[in-house]
Amino acid sequence: MSEGAADFEIGKDGSNVIVVGVDGSPPALHAAAWAGGLARRERAKLVLVYVEPIASPAYWTAMGMAGATEAASAFVDEIRQDAAAYLDRSGVPWELVHYRGDPAHGLEAIAEERRADCIVVGRSRHGGGLVGSVPKMLIKDAKRPVVVVP
Repeated sequence: MSEGAADFEIGKDGSNVIVVGVDGSPPALHAAAWAGGLARRERAKLVLVYVEPIASPAYWTAMGMAGATEAASAFVDEIRQDAAAYLDRSGVPWELVHYRGDPAHGLEAIAEERRADCIVVGRSRHGGGLVGSVPKMLIKDAKRPVVVVP
């Protein structure tokens, strides 16, 4: 246990930090809007997390990896601009984190690192049935509440 972790309790006195997964999809936009509203009401910090999945065939060659990395960086810049346009005027403190790897693992790792009170994700239908594989993995393995927004 890290120093100071003993006096940290998830959700003890409301939310201080809220992590939300963002990937540009409509469900992720709904999740970000819901999490932004919660952060505003709770006066919490909002941590937007874009997890760049590196299992794509684009990463199998050096040239493909360079192109995929450049595209991801441009996408992160776009997310940052959109977030600033909406969150700065609402007074919500926020940051954007770019993580590479498995989305569920990345969201939980950032939530653990930031001592988040909850993780918010959009409902997805990619490969996981009704809920989606990322929300399903988070619900199964996360150490904090997970909110799945339709």
